[in-house]
Amino acid sequence: MTQITRRSALGVLSVTAASWWPAARANSPAPLRIGFQKGSINLTIVKSLKLVERRLPGTPVQWVEFPAGPQLLEALAVGSVDFGAVGDSPPVFAQAAGKDVFYVGAEPAKPDTSALLVRAGSPLKTLADLKGRRVAVQKGSSAHYLLVQAVKKGGLQWADIQPVYLAPADARAAFERGAVDAWSIWDPYYAAAEIDGQARPLVTSRGLTSNNSFYLASRALTQQEPVLRLLFAALTEADAYVDKNRTATAQQYAEFAGLGLATVLRFLERRPRSPVGPLNAALVAEQQKVADAFHELGLIPKAIRVADIVWQPGQAVAQAR
Repeated sequence: MTQITRRSALGVLSVTAASWWPAARANSPAPLRIGFQKGSINLTIVKSLKLVERRLPGTPVQWVEFPAGPQLLEALAVGSVDFGAVGDSPPVFAQAAGKDVFYVGAEPAKPDTSALLVRAGSPLKTLADLKGRRVAVQKGSSAHYLLVQAVKKGGLQWADIQPVYLAPADARAAFERGAVDAWSIWDPYYAAAEIDGQARPLVTSRGLTSNNSFYLASRALTQQEPVLRLLFAALTEADAYVDKNRTATAQQYAEFAGLGLATVLRFLERRPRSPVGPLNAALVAEQQKVADAFHELGLIPKAIRVADIVWQPGQAVAQAR
């Protein structure tokens, strides 16, 4: 396809998507509300470069920041946002709680961007050393699943540790003052603690979890396939920008997140290329393992079937149950 043809096709798709957006009125189109976190590099670059606004001219775009995935999905479930990015565990907890949210897209695995941290001078050397210890973690986050897997690999039972459920900022404060013995966390918080010299990884996600990233949407947005396609295109363009403009990205992101440049560069070093598209069967199967692990431990109230809330292009999502 030539560059001219690509541009022409994008222009047609943009017009089509804009006309699809629900509740749009001639003088006051409904906003597209996007939830993001500090670790959502693609979304933060999309926001910075206004890539959604370029593809949906005339549609207001509102950006809402959240400290972690569970809070973002709660907002999605109650209609405060339409679209957002989270890790592997938040959708499992949301589905188990009966939230009306849907997987629509995914990025490739990032097994090096999360870790179970201990303080630099900690006597803890192995996962078995976690027995009886207090471990900070955001409940229902990807770090929660990492902790589940780490405990299992260490030959321990979940009851052998004391999880302390804290949002990232509170968890870091507790970790630094010694109120907890370890901290399960993702980038950029992982990188920040590591660069500051206050923490070392006891283990990373590699070999324990794929640390997948997912995009979820409201029921209404799943009916707007052209809009979703444009969002995927914007996110994939942002990913290519990150890959080709590492220094500029680091500077932009450092300013946005209030982080040191060294922290951001460490974060970006661990991040693989991350184009965005719909979920495939392998990702759904892997996500089902996450759900099953939480159910086996009694951390979610019922067994769930992940495929029930996975949007497929060209198909309507299931009716609410």
